[in-house]
Amino acid sequence: MPDNRERIDSSAHARDAIRVSDNDTVAVALRDLKAGEQVSLDGTTITLTSDIPAFHKFALRPHKAGDTLIRFDNVFATASCDVKLGEHIHTHNAQTTLSEKLEYAYEFQAPDPASAPHTGTFQGYKRADGRVGTRNEIWIIPTVGCVANVCEQIARRANETKPDAIDAIIALPHVYGCSQLGDDLGSTRQVLASLINHPNAGGVVLVGLGCENNQAKALLAETTPDKADRITTIIAQDAADEIEDGLAAVQRVIDTASQDTRTTCPLSDLVIGLKCGGSDALSGLTANPLLGDMANIITDNNGGAILTEIPEIFGAEHLLLQRAASKDVFDSIVEMVNRFKDYFEDHNQPIHANPSPGNKAGGITTLEEKSLGAVQKAGRAIITSVRTYGQQAEPKGLTLLEAPGNDAVSSTALAAAGATLILFSTGRGTPLGFPVPTVKVSSNSSLSERKPNWIDYDAGRVLTATDRAEVADDFLAYLLDVASGAPTNNEKNNERSIAIWKRGVTL
Repeated sequence: MPDNRERIDSSAHARDAIRVSDNDTVAVALRDLKAGEQVSLDGTTITLTSDIPAFHKFALRPHKAGDTLIRFDNVFATASCDVKLGEHIHTHNAQTTLSEKLEYAYEFQAPDPASAPHTGTFQGYKRADGRVGTRNEIWIIPTVGCVANVCEQIARRANETKPDAIDAIIALPHVYGCSQLGDDLGSTRQVLASLINHPNAGGVVLVGLGCENNQAKALLAETTPDKADRITTIIAQDAADEIEDGLAAVQRVIDTASQDTRTTCPLSDLVIGLKCGGSDALSGLTANPLLGDMANIITDNNGGAILTEIPEIFGAEHLLLQRAASKDVFDSIVEMVNRFKDYFEDHNQPIHANPSPGNKAGGITTLEEKSLGAVQKAGRAIITSVRTYGQQAEPKGLTLLEAPGNDAVSSTALAAAGATLILFSTGRGTPLGFPVPTVKVSSNSSLSERKPNWIDYDAGRVLTATDRAEVADDFLAYLLDVASGAPTNNEKNNERSIAIWKRGVTL
């Protein structure tokens, strides 16, 4: 995987365009460019033959129909017709190369040397199971969608008298838990159980209806015994007044959680989730590599990072497979990638049914290009474990987690897996937030300027920084402040959502 740092540092002064590798046959415009303009790039002057919108690509050499197009030092498309030097390259003249399942060979590629140890610390909550939370909250979780609104009413009322020792009281409504069968019900139960176990939840009120498939007793059987004294349950059908009973239940877990205090914790106690959504063509140059810097620093210091969105590594999976810690991990990644491709084909959908309209408007042309940018979030970390949907991740090293690309579903999976912060890069922007602090990182400065109520950190500054390492250090310091209690925009805006991956029939 190419290191973008040197290329960005050496090209930032040009302010016209940028490419990652000397082998790339395209460059990305950093501003709106007009046909006839001359652009200097790496000592070569190119006269543009068409208008190039900001963050879109243009050809660095002529291409014949069928020629490969290269970005990030990898093929991301083939030309669907002849393309001139300096011509706009996008969906009108480039097409995907993705097809069915592939054969892979395990060839471990050692990453660059680890970064110097960081001595940064944060103020976290140490839990009985050994994990460390970044928040001390009360989570109100419904077993079934029928009582989702009940949970929200309880949370609103309980927040009126919330003590300072509790960071927030939140409801996590969803629409599932009934009319589900087999593995579909099982995965819903597993995700909810993993959320109940989460170290950011100092206490949990589980609200059941009473007649649902996802019975509270069966759900609680999948939670950790370490948290038994921090979970209380009410069944709405058995309650004279489910709201009042819920408020009493909240008070019981508050009495326990209020005794918790923040203590100084090393980087090894931090677990970050890595996510991108609403990406543009700068995401793989600025925001995602910055997230990759965090993955490097935290895993180098024996902390944990979690990467997901399996369909959005299609076309770039070879870069991750090279970094599988063992043949067993390699085989697990291959099996997961192929299972996801089967999932698309079983539903008669092409595996390259991506990028989204917003991605395309932001300059991303094919899924391969999107994936080559997306895997930058993993930095150079070695993948040490693979987990299926709903499972908790290993607290150390880089875990690859099964989940689709959908923002809400994959971010919920990251939280359920144990991420205590989610780092969410975006080029287009979204207000969406999740149970844990969700740090929105903009790929371009214009988004940060337009949406300061959404964006927490501007990675567009990478393009003008004299040294990206200084930006990484600044970003790490900001993350440690968040881990210590500084609120993110999703918390300020009360944007807390979960979404469960529904894969089975509905009765």
